[in-house]
Amino acid sequence: MATTKTTTPERYIETVGRRKTATARARLTPSTTTKIVINNKELEKYFPLESLRTTALEPFLKVSLPTPFSVSVHVTGGGITGQAEAIRHAISRALVEHNQTLRDELKKHGFLKRDPRAKERRKFGLKKARKAPQWSKR
Repeated sequence: MATTKTTTPERYIETVGRRKTATARARLTPSTTTKIVINNKELEKYFPLESLRTTALEPFLKVSLPTPFSVSVHVTGGGITGQAEAIRHAISRALVEHNQTLRDELKKHGFLKRDPRAKERRKFGLKKARKAPQWSKR
């Protein structure tokens, strides 16, 4: 009796990254070629600026990986800078889930910590969070 070998579909790693009000869900799949898709758009179309592309892909640039990954990201909220940093956070978490030895290197660069800074709320009696109306002595 011949045994048939069933192949399981490629397993992906899904993680969430956040920054300000942006949330990114990244799926990393081991692949033969590196392909990055953000909200069903190519990386170059979604992030027209080179600095934003570099920010989003920094985890891959800082660590050396033997296998390439295909990355699919769904990101919502915030501005483009916050979204790029949320993607960086999600990719870093996925890489650590894939290979625990990368944790020290990514942690050293601060990619695993969610940046807690956000816009400060406006207080009553003030024009903005800290800007007060012009004061007059008389």
